[in-house]
Amino acid sequence: MFQPIAYGLLFVLCAAILSKVRSPRVRQAVLLIASYALYLTWGVWFAAVLFTSTLMNFLVGEWLRRKSSATVLSTGIVLNLALLGAFKYLPEVAVHVPFSWLQRFSHLVLPLGISFWTFQAMSYLFDLYRGEELNPSFFEFALYMVFFPVTISGPICRMPDMLPQFRSEKRTPWSDIGRGMSRIAMGVLMMQLAKLLGQGILAGDGINSGFDRVTLWSGPDVWCLALGYGLQLFFNFAGYSHIAIGAANAMGFILPENFVRPFESTSPSIFWTRWHMSLSFWIRDYVFLPLAVLRREVWWRNLTLVISMVLFGLWHRASVLFLLWGLYHGLLLVLHRQVQQLQRKLDWEPPARLWTALSWIATMALINAGWIFFRANSLSQVRWMVTAVLSGSYSSHSLSTSLYVLVAGLAVGYGIVLLVANALNRYYAEPEPVEGADRAKALALMARWRWYWIPPLYVLALVFLLGVTLTQRASSSQFMYINF
Repeated sequence: MFQPIAYGLLFVLCAAILSKVRSPRVRQAVLLIASYALYLTWGVWFAAVLFTSTLMNFLVGEWLRRKSSATVLSTGIVLNLALLGAFKYLPEVAVHVPFSWLQRFSHLVLPLGISFWTFQAMSYLFDLYRGEELNPSFFEFALYMVFFPVTISGPICRMPDMLPQFRSEKRTPWSDIGRGMSRIAMGVLMMQLAKLLGQGILAGDGINSGFDRVTLWSGPDVWCLALGYGLQLFFNFAGYSHIAIGAANAMGFILPENFVRPFESTSPSIFWTRWHMSLSFWIRDYVFLPLAVLRREVWWRNLTLVISMVLFGLWHRASVLFLLWGLYHGLLLVLHRQVQQLQRKLDWEPPARLWTALSWIATMALINAGWIFFRANSLSQVRWMVTAVLSGSYSSHSLSTSLYVLVAGLAVGYGIVLLVANALNRYYAEPEPVEGADRAKALALMARWRWYWIPPLYVLALVFLLGVTLTQRASSSQFMYINF
């Protein structure tokens, strides 16, 4: 409870100072002190590891600026992967490999956000090697690594985008503060929806118990859990991303988007341009594209896709389940390419509306099925759940009816919210409707007055969600991606 309060207080203090101060040095000093103060609340040891990574990457970056060579770059990448692996992967290996000398590493605690700020550091080294004109001071680089809105769970930022903003003398305008606060509010609501999905309407009757306590599933149960977990992860992580991006906006900074309506995707390729975008674009730019240009054959590009997605999975955790999850999505991307090539070869243009609808249904089914690998507790559990889906046992269910209603209600409700938002944005941007268009006039009026009727609805929804989740004696939810 202490960290959210400290985060809120320091955020308000930083936003107030940055709205008045122009001096880049003062602004950087305020943000750097606040960011390290917040990170220290999680543990002095964590801060020591982060500072070590910061100093190491800054020195490698200076070396790379003086001597731009593959050897220097490789040295930096190896050092970063060694540091990340020591905390993220070595403890897992120590548990499963029976060597006594490894056991001392089995209890290493993962520093919060190490996966995110390590990838930020490596992108800085890659960009220097590619010839980007980057010359941060040590304090600017330290701020880049510890900037508190993104330190723990991203979005993953890049130095070419952040350095000019750190050096800006522009004071934060009130419009940015308002926009940032609205995104924070949206993120808080989404994270409460994720908590409701995890706990269920009734205590112990949600997605978490469906995976952790139920041992016998039917086909509908598995689909309910898969879709429900996808929504839970989306609401939680996209909600956190809104909070992070909103906090940065309120202080005058623009961060990369992390989610853009991924459940509207009509292909696996589109999905990965809308889900966890800062990481998927990182994998694309620094893994897939450098590997893909090594050979021109189609089979190599397809293999590179699979390799990239396997690494994407292992980034989350070094386990067989995440390896299979990455492999699954790599094969989906390759399959999608094969379908596209077949369409071009046959010169076949299916009816647009029908094909879009069928593509969306197939994409959502395949993407949500993949969450089984991501969330399951063991390989045997995956086998049982996949068997339930393929066996045709769809006449009964073990999960409670309330969970089915909750998952279906939130899925439909989210779709309705997107449709309403589209309509309001469209009518807000259009000129006054013509005479006689009563429905259009009503929508235009709602769009122009939305900041008067949306906040009360938001407050009612948030109070209701807090009332449901806080009355249940369940452990308070945290950022789901804090474990990655």
